[in-house]
Amino acid sequence: MNAAPVRTVHRLLPDAGRVFVSLLAGVAGVAGSYAVAGFTPSFVVGPIAGTMARQLPSEIITFGIVVLGDAGDQLNVVAAVGIAVVAFGVVALSCSALGRRLDAPPVGILLATAFGVGIAFGLTGAPLSSIASGASIGVVLAVSDLFTGVVDSEVSPARRRVLGGTATALALSVGGFVFGRQGGIRRSEEAAALDVSEPIMAEIATMLDEADDNSLAVTGLEPLVSEEFYEVDINATDPTIDSEAWSLSVTGAVEEEVSYTYDEIRTMDGENRFVSLRCVGEGLNGKKLDNALWTGVPIMDLVDPAVPAEECCVMLRAADGFYEEFPLSALSDGFLAYGMNGDVLPRGHGYPARALIPGHWGEINVKWLTEIEVLEQEQDGYWEERGWHGTGPVNTVGKLHVVNVGEDTIEVAGHAYAGTRGIERVEVSTDGGDSWSEATLSEPLPGDDVWRQWSYSYDSPGGEHDVVVRATDGEGTLQPKAETDAFPSGPSGWVSRTVRP
Repeated sequence: MNAAPVRTVHRLLPDAGRVFVSLLAGVAGVAGSYAVAGFTPSFVVGPIAGTMARQLPSEIITFGIVVLGDAGDQLNVVAAVGIAVVAFGVVALSCSALGRRLDAPPVGILLATAFGVGIAFGLTGAPLSSIASGASIGVVLAVSDLFTGVVDSEVSPARRRVLGGTATALALSVGGFVFGRQGGIRRSEEAAALDVSEPIMAEIATMLDEADDNSLAVTGLEPLVSEEFYEVDINATDPTIDSEAWSLSVTGAVEEEVSYTYDEIRTMDGENRFVSLRCVGEGLNGKKLDNALWTGVPIMDLVDPAVPAEECCVMLRAADGFYEEFPLSALSDGFLAYGMNGDVLPRGHGYPARALIPGHWGEINVKWLTEIEVLEQEQDGYWEERGWHGTGPVNTVGKLHVVNVGEDTIEVAGHAYAGTRGIERVEVSTDGGDSWSEATLSEPLPGDDVWRQWSYSYDSPGGEHDVVVRATDGEGTLQPKAETDAFPSGPSGWVSRTVRP
């Protein structure tokens, strides 16, 4: 065979070094998007992770929620990053090969940049972060080519290309992480005190003080107002919503559709309510149960002016694509919150406004609410479509999170919750369930859907023993002993823990 065609084919085929540099360009493309967007829907990874979370088979989603928990969300994001890197890498590799085929490498670099911008924009619709993605891809390819001529000639061209691409991608990735992280910090610092009337602010201060005073003095026990409130969403990134452009509409089977702006809602007579939320997918003794003081207005104050049909139900719809159905009657005690613990509602908890429907599992209390659609017949909500129980009363639970071992005594403590039924009693067994003693409960906070703390101290038996906890709700019903999985109706059962003095 003629040597010239062989050299031509070899020159056009992607060697390992070019593949590696192309993947580095993909990494830089992801980093460029993060530098501009931070961890928001404008970050190219966000839409990929969100699509995976929504489109994967329900069995995989359930496994991720029940077995992997937070690690499942993290794996989803990692997989989305990998997909984005490979997609950008394929673009970089293909366009570079085309440029070499045309004997015009700069053309390949420009094409890779353009296609990178196009892919990112197609995913996010965000011009700036998309341009940053494409430009980062182009810079890695350009510098890797330049390095073949500016580095010591004793180093092979292939190695020079890899060194140049590695150095550039590393610099862009570190810079992207730093800039993106700082942007995220700035966004998290945007929370400000509520712009509400002085009486409402005074009531907030009083109620938070009351919660502090009622909290049991137990080392390691989270207070009655949670210090860190859990978050669960269907997407990897939270939507960024401009409150001035946001509105909430009441639509569907109504006499007249109505719509409210953020300012209109905040000028209504506001209320403050303690409401606890528990995740349906948590472990029996998990820590996705929290409480906060919310500021807002009754939902029916917004729905009633539309004169809804009363025979059915409503679908609450969110800006992130989430939707959940409730009986219309469930909204009679519903709350639209725009404040949390005296501050503007955080973005991660639904800014500008979210729904709180007492007695229901946390994940169906729709965040980033944009529409209340009154339905003429029942429809499945997001989680019902995936086999979960969806709306419905939460299960009673007594959680055991604190074990403080002293010289002669042991103190155990936790929280108990039963939704709107309230908690009447928590009992503790220190002998594996053979005998029971009543625990001390925190004084109840005002509200129909609020947890309580409990604690119990006893003389140390001196050896290993099993502590069991059970709760009785405000209707006098003891929580079931048998342990059930989270899927499909939430975890249930008595919590037990082996204590070793």
